[in-house]
Amino acid sequence: MQHRERLHELLVRAGLTVVEDVSPGSLFPPEAGWRIARGVAAPDGAAREALDAEWWRRLTDADGGFLVAVLGHRIGGNDDCWTHVRYTGGGVPELTGGPGFVALSLDGQVLLAEVPGADGPRVTALDRLPERLEETALAAGRETEAERAEVWAAVPGRPAWPLHWAEGIGSNPAAPDELLIRLLDVAPGFLHGCDRPAVLDAAVAHPDPRVRSTPADTFRPKLTSDQWTRLVRAEPSPSRRVLWAEHARAWGFELPEDLYDDLLAGPSRAQAAELRGLPARHLPTLAADADPRVRATACARWEELAAPLRERLLADTDDAVRTAALLAHHTGVPMPREVFAALPAPRRALEQCRLTPGLEAELVRDGDAEVRRALAANPRLGAHAVAVLAQDPDDDIRSVVALRADLTEEQRAAVRHDFDPALMSRTLPWVESLHGDTDAMRRLAVSSHPLVRRSAARARRLPPDVVERLARDEDRAVRLFLAESCDDAPAEMLLEVWRWWDGSFSHPGRPRNHPNFPRAGLLRYGGDPVGRMRRLALDDPESTPADVARLARDPEAEVRCRAAQDPRLSPADAVRLLNDPAGYVRGTAIRNPQLPARVLAGLLHDRTTASEAVTNPAIPIPVLHRIVATAAGAAAAAGAARR
Repeated sequence: MQHRERLHELLVRAGLTVVEDVSPGSLFPPEAGWRIARGVAAPDGAAREALDAEWWRRLTDADGGFLVAVLGHRIGGNDDCWTHVRYTGGGVPELTGGPGFVALSLDGQVLLAEVPGADGPRVTALDRLPERLEETALAAGRETEAERAEVWAAVPGRPAWPLHWAEGIGSNPAAPDELLIRLLDVAPGFLHGCDRPAVLDAAVAHPDPRVRSTPADTFRPKLTSDQWTRLVRAEPSPSRRVLWAEHARAWGFELPEDLYDDLLAGPSRAQAAELRGLPARHLPTLAADADPRVRATACARWEELAAPLRERLLADTDDAVRTAALLAHHTGVPMPREVFAALPAPRRALEQCRLTPGLEAELVRDGDAEVRRALAANPRLGAHAVAVLAQDPDDDIRSVVALRADLTEEQRAAVRHDFDPALMSRTLPWVESLHGDTDAMRRLAVSSHPLVRRSAARARRLPPDVVERLARDEDRAVRLFLAESCDDAPAEMLLEVWRWWDGSFSHPGRPRNHPNFPRAGLLRYGGDPVGRMRRLALDDPESTPADVARLARDPEAEVRCRAAQDPRLSPADAVRLLNDPAGYVRGTAIRNPQLPARVLAGLLHDRTTASEAVTNPAIPIPVLHRIVATAAGAAAAAGAARR
């Protein structure tokens, strides 16, 4: 709001009346206006010495209206919004000589701009803007090989934005491994999305611990078991060594036994004792450890402890150890009322312990709903107690009971429960543990509870009859989960899901990148009234560059964005899409390898586009190496300045 108010105040001081802030709609966006004002992909003859009153008359409509954006005064944190203003004065608005501006006529035909530069302000004035941009795009698309070579020979050159290049170059798919390994010393953030074995090998062996930890401390690590092991061994911090070992196990990787030996011998022994996968041979020493935290942790592996060790832990001198041992003991032996009453905090017993029938009968009718809710999730609760809670007056408690693993599907259907299908749902662990059991999947696929069916749909492989049943499920989240997770999902269902879903953060690209997603015959959707379906036409092997050109002019931005991704896009269309009203279409066009070199080099030298432009795979490898060298020098200078 403050940005908006300051902008409006500046415009009023310039003699303008503010009407409203508007999005470009189908018109030219401010971001593209700034680019042309700086001379990037600008039509010939755009530069002027000055803006006189005649040009301002061409810009304004009959009411004096036009659109304007002012440098340093973004609305909403981006350059996607214009401000509609009116000017009724007789001369020139007092915008010139200020921070810089770009202005557009309401019909999109006239563009005026002034931006500061090293050699003084750069003034731009264009009429017949769409026509001039079309001419410029066609001319740029006729670039020769000799012209491209001349352009790349001058890069990086000046002016340049090397720190912005450092931010983006790691995402360039054409960058060779050796270049990315050099980049580790400059900007290792690209490792969050890196899956190249050689680069990850170099990262986990890097002398800087921050670089080593980057590929592990991310949403979906791409490290191998060997790389995890080397990362743990190289970490100087004992606590972080345990942390990385824990992460490796959480992602399903096995670690060598001698690594556990090293972790347990270190100062973070108590944390290391909690690691899943810890070899059972360590349990006797852990159960007798001098540190009570370690002895308490050993109780979590109760069934693997010998009887004498259990007796020692139940009689331990430390209260926390005795409590942990007692709770573990009563997962198998029913807990009597007097033991329960003596517990300092009974919740864990309510959630996990086996209780005597009399104690159960008392607790399931406890007046405290939290007590009953904890019991409802206890997997060791007796059948009679479960039946009582299934009739509980509290909706939340019945809803917990309805998801118990020990119910038959007939019993589950009889439990009145609340379930909001719009809420985010997670796979039920007990259903996940049955994913390899075909009989269980057949039973659960027809469950009355949507969350049970959703959890079944998360199985990677399912029998054909189960797939057919889930693919017709009335709950569309079941069909979505099947599309995201199951390799056996049918093509027709994947296509149906695509109509309303195009990928999530956890399953990017699904259902479209599913191996069963149809490819042949998609051209028939080229004229579909739904834009998302028109996008599919370019996935058809029979599609042509002409189809790409047609969809690059589609009225819907998501369709134009798909065309902007296509390597068959013409150079001229790539330049046209740089001026698209939708920011994500422009960003996609910047990365298209068909962009002419002169235009791409200009984008590399524009502050707002440098970090995206450097990801374009058309940049020659020698140029990428020169860019990294420049970025490295700039990063070193910036680091020295901070010190």
